[in-house]
Amino acid sequence: MKKWKKVTLGIIAVLLLLVGGVFGYFLITVNNALTTMHEPIDREFSEMREAKVQLRKKEPFSVLLIGIDKESGSIEKGRSDTMIVLTVNPATESMKMVSIPRDTRTEIIGRGMMDKINHAHAFGGVEMSIPTVENFLDIPIDHYVKINMEGFKEIVDSVGGVEVNNSFAFTENGKTYNEGTISLDGDSALTYVRMRKQDPRGDFGRADRQKQVVQAVINKGASFSGITKLDNLLGAIGENVKTDLDSMEMVTIQQNYASARHDMETVQIVGSGATIDGIYYLQVPEDERLRVSSLLREHLDLE
Repeated sequence: MKKWKKVTLGIIAVLLLLVGGVFGYFLITVNNALTTMHEPIDREFSEMREAKVQLRKKEPFSVLLIGIDKESGSIEKGRSDTMIVLTVNPATESMKMVSIPRDTRTEIIGRGMMDKINHAHAFGGVEMSIPTVENFLDIPIDHYVKINMEGFKEIVDSVGGVEVNNSFAFTENGKTYNEGTISLDGDSALTYVRMRKQDPRGDFGRADRQKQVVQAVINKGASFSGITKLDNLLGAIGENVKTDLDSMEMVTIQQNYASARHDMETVQIVGSGATIDGIYYLQVPEDERLRVSSLLREHLDLE
């Protein structure tokens, strides 16, 4: 599986752990770790909003989740291997998740050119990725979370591993996964969600396994047994994660948005491959882009 797909779970898990209520418990004792994670950007709020989202007033908000593979570059620079938009609505107690294919051809805001959307981070970091995604989906991006690939395995291990219900037996990379309830550590969890060729449902089956592991991490982290390992969890996140959310905003999310984690819908972007000037792109039809945009705008309570 391509490196960008390995990063997906790590990013989602980090944000959902924030929403799931882990951080409020140990905020005081790990303030230094949270400070290390905090990396604000040079803007007060999205230009697509009239004012900053008020988390204390339980307003719907969006987050851009960015995955960086440190093997191909630092967490600060390099192409983004994963770009996921997550919207959270506390009134409907729900979340929507859209993964933007890395080869998606769109305008790179700030460069005045059409290119693959994942190049925005290489050109201008988060500051260029955010307006590029906003332009593509026609929604405001309120916050971001960025993680490198190593964070995923460490996060699973830091909560003592997880249990999932495997729908069919298979062997992958020398590891055997029996049908039924199985226990996974970080390494085996990564292999579990990578497998695709043996799954009769292909990418859809893999997506379900990804959601399984993410939900298991959330539930383990929110449980008492997870709380006893919170220091390890923060250590796993540590330098692997950067976000513009400060510690008080994290606590507010925990207090006001925790119930949204129980209902997460995955929205797929459909397109077709095309080669332009010898370079492969994913072309997303305009009606498809508008369909996804409308779903997210409605979820954010935008006109």
